[in-house]
Amino acid sequence: MIQSRFIVFILGIFLSILAVAMAIPALMDLLYRDPDWVYFGQSAAITGFVGVLIILGFRPEGEPIFEVRETFVLTVSSWVMISVFASLPFVLSSAAPTLTDAFFEAISGLTTTGATVFKDLDYAPPGILLWRALLQWLGGIGIVVMALTILPALKIGGMQLFRSEFSDRSEKYFPRVSQIASAILSTYLLMSALCGVAYWLAGMTPFEAICMMMATVSTAGFATSDLSLAYFDNSWIELIAVIFMIMGSTTLLLFTRFLQGDPKSLWRDSQARVYVSLMAIASTFMGLWLWNTDQYDFLSSLRHGTFTVVSIASTTGFTTADFNTWGGFALIFIFLLMFVGGCTGSTAGGIKIFRFQILFKAAKAQVFQLRRPHGVFVPLYNNQKLREVDFMSVLAFFALYIFCYAALALALSLCGLDVISSLSGSATILGNVGPGLGDQIGPSGHYGNLPDMAKWLMMFGMLVGRLELLTLLILFTPNFWRT
Repeated sequence: MIQSRFIVFILGIFLSILAVAMAIPALMDLLYRDPDWVYFGQSAAITGFVGVLIILGFRPEGEPIFEVRETFVLTVSSWVMISVFASLPFVLSSAAPTLTDAFFEAISGLTTTGATVFKDLDYAPPGILLWRALLQWLGGIGIVVMALTILPALKIGGMQLFRSEFSDRSEKYFPRVSQIASAILSTYLLMSALCGVAYWLAGMTPFEAICMMMATVSTAGFATSDLSLAYFDNSWIELIAVIFMIMGSTTLLLFTRFLQGDPKSLWRDSQARVYVSLMAIASTFMGLWLWNTDQYDFLSSLRHGTFTVVSIASTTGFTTADFNTWGGFALIFIFLLMFVGGCTGSTAGGIKIFRFQILFKAAKAQVFQLRRPHGVFVPLYNNQKLREVDFMSVLAFFALYIFCYAALALALSLCGLDVISSLSGSATILGNVGPGLGDQIGPSGHYGNLPDMAKWLMMFGMLVGRLELLTLLILFTPNFWRT
C-alpha cells in the first residue's frame, strides 16, 4: 500500500518553503512602491496556511517505509502541486489574463522551459518579473537534486549508470543523500552569485542582474524584456551568459568535486568532454555558415552563432537575434539541437548527451561484431562496462521520446497550429527549451495567442520532458496501482 500520509506531509513542507519564497517579490514590490505586493502577500498566506495545515494534519507516525512507488508518486505530485500554488500570484494580480495562462507560466518556470505567455515584459511590475525568475531558479535546483538522487534509483532511461558514477562514488565525501543535495546547493549558490555579479559589472542594473542570473544558471530563459538578451546589445553580457549556460547544463556535481580540490574531474568525465566539444564545433560551424551566407560580418556571425547554439542546446532559450531569418539550413540545424540537451545532473532538459554516447557505442560494437562474429566487444562508458540492460533502457527511452514527440506534434496540429509551430513546438516543449520556430512561437513571438487546449497539452509535455518521461507516464498504467 502506498504511504500516502508521508507523501502528503512532504508536500506540506514544499508548500511552506514556496510560501516563504513568495515573500521575496512582495518585499521587492514594497521597495518599488508597487501595489502588487498585496497579491504576493495573499498568495504567501494561502500557500503557507495550506502547507502548515498539511504538516500538522499528516505528520507520519513511526518510521515511514518509502519505496519505489512512493518515489514516483511524490516526484510527480510535488511538481504538479507546487505549480498550482506558484500560479496564485499571476491569478490574483491579473498579470495572467486567464487561469490557463497563469498555470502555463508557473509550470514553464518550474520546469525551466522558459516558454512564456506574457508580452510587454518591459513594463511588467518588478515583483512579477522577480517571481518568474525565482520559479526558474527553484525549479533548477530541484531538477539537479532529482537527477542525482531520485532518477538513478528509479533506473529510468539509463540513469542507473549514474548510481555508481555519482551516488556510490560520492559516498566517500557525502555519506548521506542529504549531504549530496547540500553540496549541490552550495555549488549552485556560488555559481548564481558569480553570474549575478558578472552581469552587474557588465552593465545590468542590480535587479536585472538578479533576474537574469536566475534565468541563466537554471538554463530556463525567462527574461526581463520581450527582446530577451538582445535588449542589452552587449557582447560582454552575452559572453557571460554563454559561460554560465554551459556551466548550468554541465553536471553540477563535477563542479562540486572541482571545488573540493579535484580540478581534473571536469575533463575526466566523458559526458562533459563530449558536450563542451559539441558546443565548440556546432558554434564554429553555425558562425561560419552565417558569415558565408552574408548574414553578418565575421565577428558578429561568430557572436550570434555561438550564442544561439549554446542557448538552444543547453535548453536555456535566450535569444540575441531572430534566427527565423537565417535560412532553411540554419533552422533545421537549430531544430535538431532542440533534441540534444545538456548533461545529466544539470538543469538542462532534452534527451541528454550520455544517451547519445551510449547509442553510438552500442552501434559501434554491433558493427565490429558483424565484422568479426567470434570477437568479444565490451563497450565502456566512463570506464564502466555497459550491460545489455543499460542499452535496452536507453533504447526504450529514445523510442518513447520519439513517440511522445510525434503524439504531441499531432495533437498540437489538431488544435489548429501550423506545421512549423506543431513540429518545433513539440520539440521545444518536450526538451524544455522555450522558443520554437516560426512567427507564432519563434524568438520574436510568445505562447499567449495559442488555443487553451494547445497550452494544456504543452503543459503536460513540459512535465513529461522534465520528469524523464517514464516518471510521469508510469502513473497512467493500471499495474502501477495494484498491490
